[in-house]
Amino acid sequence: MMQADLIVILPEIILSVYAIAALLVGAYTSQDRMASLLVWVTAGLMTAVALWIGVSGEGTRTAFGGMFNDDGFARFAKVTILLSASAVLVMGQEYMARRDILRFEYPLLIALSAVGMMMMVSAGDLMALYMGLELQSLALYVVASLRRDSVKSTEAGLKYFVLGALSSGLLLYGASLVYGYAGTTLFSGIIEAADGRAPLGLLIGLVFVISGMAFKVSAVPFHMWTPDVYEGAPTPVTAFFATAPKVAAMALFARVVHDAFGGVVKDWQQVIALLSLLSMFLGAVAAIGQRDIKRLMAYSSIAHMGYALMGLAAGTVFGVQAMLIYMAIYVTMNVGTFAFILSMERDGRPVTDINSLNMYSRAQPGRAMAMLILLFSLAGVPPLLGFFGKLYVLRAAYEGGLAWLAVAGVIASVIGAFYYLRIVYFMYFGEEGEPIETGKSPVLWGFLMASATIMLVGIVNMFGVEGMAQAAAATLVN
Repeated sequence: MMQADLIVILPEIILSVYAIAALLVGAYTSQDRMASLLVWVTAGLMTAVALWIGVSGEGTRTAFGGMFNDDGFARFAKVTILLSASAVLVMGQEYMARRDILRFEYPLLIALSAVGMMMMVSAGDLMALYMGLELQSLALYVVASLRRDSVKSTEAGLKYFVLGALSSGLLLYGASLVYGYAGTTLFSGIIEAADGRAPLGLLIGLVFVISGMAFKVSAVPFHMWTPDVYEGAPTPVTAFFATAPKVAAMALFARVVHDAFGGVVKDWQQVIALLSLLSMFLGAVAAIGQRDIKRLMAYSSIAHMGYALMGLAAGTVFGVQAMLIYMAIYVTMNVGTFAFILSMERDGRPVTDINSLNMYSRAQPGRAMAMLILLFSLAGVPPLLGFFGKLYVLRAAYEGGLAWLAVAGVIASVIGAFYYLRIVYFMYFGEEGEPIETGKSPVLWGFLMASATIMLVGIVNMFGVEGMAQAAAATLVN
């Protein structure tokens, strides 16, 4: 029995053993000069594991008495998490090395965080859920404050840690209520106890669990950490926060509400719809006054998580499919956008003020055009891929009986388009000023152009993501 369980969690074991072994070697040799090599090795291993999961996985398997699920939904999320994490690692390697903040622990903490995320999306039990969530979070608290000589970076790590501890407390309190009323921590047992008409105490526990998970996706009103952490953390770390952890948290959200509370959709649907509405509008309105592009991307992520939650609020198979498609497109857009942000510098120092992009198109027309495509896609301008992502979640909300939320989503999208288009205005029509350099990194150039190209070419068939998301959603929502 134990051997069969270990085979199911073999991808997680491989990454964990690698991270622990590399951490021991690095600690005993104290060789930070190995950090660049470790970045490439870690990214390569995560990519290989992602391809292995995507190619070899089939059917549904459980391990440890139902505490761990290996199904199509988990595999889709894991592939997205691992590929985005490896992309961000490779993108940020040169940036961190040039600023002398690349330590051997960095790629290993990212790897351990990825293991936690893989545990989250496969959780079939409240204890397994919490273990994965904390493994991810503890690693993220450290990398947020990786730049120890920066007050902002230290502040980012501290704020994330304190507010993260609060959200963990909310989640644990909710889990204890759920256990008290359901008599089990297994999702399969909870859904039986909550079938049809759930006890009031169980529903209160569900609200607390949702509150704890809402913090992880930066949903309003649990978003307060996001702008400061995005601004204060080193830019490669910010890029990581904006990609893989968001996918993991949204997948965990879907796993909990459908696997554990799928019998009381109407009870949690209104809570998630409210989170979606608040997130879309606060993200759209608050970003208008931002001048720092990292803070702007923080509010952008809040708004985008609102759209993803809209798909989840539908409570249907198509809603989960729309959410998965949206998250895959969102991650791709963010990888390209942060590749551009990482390349922004002046006299070797990073620049994050959007006013510094004035007339950027004259100096770098190719990069400006690629960034324009990504910004239009983030705004949901047709016919780019970002538009189809929003179209899927809007359709899911409408078909799920939430037409009012779909209308609100359209209005929020129009408001949010302003701050994306303002950056485009600066790049093409701004006043002449001191020019910025965008480096000569072929890696960043490659990711920027690849992401922009996907936004254009992907409108043909989405590279098969639509079918894969449909199959993944069908395994979760029975």
